[in-house]
Amino acid sequence: MDVTSLLQRAENLEFLTAEEGLFLFENAETAVLMRSADKLRKHHIPDNKVTWIIDRNSNTTNVCVANCKFCNFYRVPGHKEAYITTIDEYKEKIDELFRYGGNQLLLQGGHHPELGLDFYTGLFRELKSLYPNLKLHALGPPEIVHIAQLGGYTFTEVLTALRDAGLDTLPGAGAEILDDRVRFIISNGKCGGKDWLDVMRAAHQLGIATSATMMFGHIETNLERMEHIVALRQVQSEKPAENQGFTSFILWPFQDEGTLLKKLKRARNAVTSDEYIRMIAISRILLPNIKNIGASWLTVGKQVAQVCLHAGANDFGSIMIEENVVSAAGANFRFTAQGIQDAIRDAGFIPQFRDQEYNHLPLPKVIEQQELDRKTMIVD
Repeated sequence: MDVTSLLQRAENLEFLTAEEGLFLFENAETAVLMRSADKLRKHHIPDNKVTWIIDRNSNTTNVCVANCKFCNFYRVPGHKEAYITTIDEYKEKIDELFRYGGNQLLLQGGHHPELGLDFYTGLFRELKSLYPNLKLHALGPPEIVHIAQLGGYTFTEVLTALRDAGLDTLPGAGAEILDDRVRFIISNGKCGGKDWLDVMRAAHQLGIATSATMMFGHIETNLERMEHIVALRQVQSEKPAENQGFTSFILWPFQDEGTLLKKLKRARNAVTSDEYIRMIAISRILLPNIKNIGASWLTVGKQVAQVCLHAGANDFGSIMIEENVVSAAGANFRFTAQGIQDAIRDAGFIPQFRDQEYNHLPLPKVIEQQELDRKTMIVD
């Protein structure tokens, strides 16, 4: 194997193996990886636009029995801080979301042992009856598996019921690393890698668009990272031609602050900025069939995320009106709508507002007015 020939094949949109991706990751210079990844980004996204969205991350419940050792957010059943979000609380959160110009609710929570399919279909129907224009980007494969196990359903049955109740798109939550050696150590109460992938297969067959993710930099090997990416690529290649399948791939480094993994000295966040940029680039190189690659400014900060836009990434994610899970482990970067657009422009790109399925949208009127007010202040 040699770097030049592998990158030439990648630039021709060939599928490289996990082992070939590993060779590139461990042998190619960062600038070389960035150059090839940038060429591939331009192939998929020729208009120099970087997308972003406004949404709100809210949690159905913090009760969870998955026992993830990297999570500071969950509470065990019966804990004094345990909660299930009420409709009145949702209404307050959604009203604020609409005032900010967003209309998507990223709705996730823990594996509550008493909340099954009827709870979620009832919740989705009620939210959609109150807010017909609300987009529900909700749950994730581990929660689908949990709900299926509680009720004795297939993944397809659960997803069909949720779709019919108002689910719009399915997040790629809970992927971490899709290798069961890793999953047994860091989240032994959560679904295995095969089930995660099979949920996504079922969603794609039903026409439900999904995202894909990776949380890396804990106990996994570099090869396991590459195998994770290749497994996503395989699932994407199986989707019906008329469906989007995975709309995007987003990866972020493990956040270790206060986590059990760190306390047990099993893992710590040792991912450097250079390593994150290299992972963005290798993701673009190994995923010719997934159009959008997201840079996680929430975990790596503005400057590193801006560099990633020159290393294959084309999406800056959300301003995240509310985010509780990753922040609980030490991710504390924040953006306003103006700030995220400025960051994209400063990196040399054109900010483009989008929805969860990556359709380009005009700026919400509230954001347009803020832009106008800002320009007026500059002129004055």
